[in-house]
Amino acid sequence: MAKDLAGLAQIAGIQSGATESGLVLQAVGIQKRFGAVAALAGASLELRQGELMGLVGDNGAGKSTLIKMIAGSISPDEGSLLIRGEPVHFRRPADALASGIETVYQDLSLVEPLSGTANIFLGRELLRSGVASRLLRLIDKQRMRARVHDVLSDLGARIPSVDSPVFELSGGQRQALAIARAVLFGRNIVILDEPTAALGVRETAHVLEIIGRLKSSGCSVVMVSHNIEQLMGCADRVTVMRLGLTVGVRTIADTTPEEIISMITGVSGSPSE
Repeated sequence: MAKDLAGLAQIAGIQSGATESGLVLQAVGIQKRFGAVAALAGASLELRQGELMGLVGDNGAGKSTLIKMIAGSISPDEGSLLIRGEPVHFRRPADALASGIETVYQDLSLVEPLSGTANIFLGRELLRSGVASRLLRLIDKQRMRARVHDVLSDLGARIPSVDSPVFELSGGQRQALAIARAVLFGRNIVILDEPTAALGVRETAHVLEIIGRLKSSGCSVVMVSHNIEQLMGCADRVTVMRLGLTVGVRTIADTTPEEIISMITGVSGSPSE
């Protein structure tokens, strides 16, 4: 297991790059309006090196807007985003990718007719060696397939064949491919948007196992989920949002599902950390 995780970290190129406090990501006082609607009214989030942070809140709490901002899809009206202590200004998703952030949305952004290998390397295909091969842009399918096998093996992902078209794979296997894509290209911060939504019990357990191995490799993970019980079993801390605000952060070992739910609904409980 330790050898596998070391291999995974090597494949991903994961380096700590954290601040002295261990923080790799900070979103501070984020505000965003869409016309008359305040989607975010002072949202904050902190992520430490090798941490799995749960992000929870009711529909409309601002979770999706916050992760899209971290992913570079939208820009904040006010507030700051810091990566390893350095302020960043993302104008497009490519900027976030360049900073080591990968976001796996619920739709997974996979092209169903293509194989698993083709999906993972889509737009970043490896070319065969040699000047002529590079001029003709001949793809090195064998090397791509080998790298995909390695990262899936280290993640403990069970996929029948990386040559199969994605439409033949189950929901859990597709999720594994999307996570493998993030790892293979050296993402140090991975944001997962409802990664177990609509999965059966066995597939959910498999995806959670993969996420656990991802975290153990040193990757920092933000996991958006409505399943509080699930987060209690896999997260280190949880950030709670309500009405565009971050209303509290709790360490999993020091809280209960009831307290988290009360913070989400605002029915009772303290909003402070």
